[in-house]
Amino acid sequence: MSSNQISASAQLSVPAASARRLEVRGVDISTLPRIEASGGIFYDDAGQPRDLLRILADHAINYVRLRLWHTPAHGYDDLAHVKGMAARIKEAGMGFLLDFHYSDTWADPGKQYKPAAWRELDYEGLKEAVYEYTRRVIAELQHQGTAPEIVQIGNEITNGMLWPEGRLDGSDDQFARLAGLLKAGIAGVRDAGSQAGIMLHLDQGGKNSLCRWWFDNIIAEGVAFDIIGLSFYGYWHGQLSDLADNLSDLARRYGKELIVVETAYPHTLADRDGTPNIVRTESQLVAGYPATVQGQTNWLRDLMNVVAGTPGGLGKGVFYWEPAWLALPHCGWNPEDPTSGNEWENQTLFDCDGHVLSSLDVFLEFAVERS
Repeated sequence: MSSNQISASAQLSVPAASARRLEVRGVDISTLPRIEASGGIFYDDAGQPRDLLRILADHAINYVRLRLWHTPAHGYDDLAHVKGMAARIKEAGMGFLLDFHYSDTWADPGKQYKPAAWRELDYEGLKEAVYEYTRRVIAELQHQGTAPEIVQIGNEITNGMLWPEGRLDGSDDQFARLAGLLKAGIAGVRDAGSQAGIMLHLDQGGKNSLCRWWFDNIIAEGVAFDIIGLSFYGYWHGQLSDLADNLSDLARRYGKELIVVETAYPHTLADRDGTPNIVRTESQLVAGYPATVQGQTNWLRDLMNVVAGTPGGLGKGVFYWEPAWLALPHCGWNPEDPTSGNEWENQTLFDCDGHVLSSLDVFLEFAVERS
């Protein structure tokens, strides 16, 4: 199979090219301060060293997502670095999505660890801490003129957040407890004077039954939000047809804007630094999408076409997760070990030496109306 072919199952999953542009063409480049501090350099299409945000802007990227950890052990992803990056984002003329993890480290469906500073708080104290922290962060960003356009309350909170208090554990009050924490965060955004769009973010973007269960219950608890954010990695979350079906159902069921806020795909299976990559074997790949630059290009284009084809124009955009996470010393995956390797460098939109790949051009295709 050639690199520009897709399998029959993949072909069925991709709707005809949409006449719509995608309003949000984003990237999550939270690791950039660590990359730059470790000597990382990025090169544009002409092979010239250039600021990463300028390269991204030249390829029609118009939004940047940043994660925020409370007190990270490695010293990055904290408020000081987020504020510095937010200033650069605004200077580049881009929109800004702020992703509250409400943790000192990674938060995802398998782990939602409370910050150490909140570890001894009871449920009511935890709600107050979420409110005050969120309000303070938003106020500080507004004060420096870098208010986010979108605020994400929690990261991949499919199983809840701030465990155990906010965990979806099968108890009768599980959604009431989670809703209380979400409402506290949302109130913090609003009481800081922000009208940012509020996003709630789940993984498993191809699993409609899970999304319906989760959002039906959260809406029943009176949580007011604006945007549904989904992760969709093809090697974890199903076929593109599953994503298309889920987006269509969610659009009709809830009438909310929808964004695939995390996706990525490998351009190679080669390992740069000796740390095994998350996707490292042929068996992990999505059928019809080889681990080549062309395969990566096709994956991103097909996924963006799926989002653009969401009914009612509610598919607003796509964020590529960590497209510039180069394999450099002190830029490893494990925040407890700053010398550890990088498990992601083969899924970037730059080669291992920082040269832009042609797959980044896909964003240009969705910056204009098409017929």
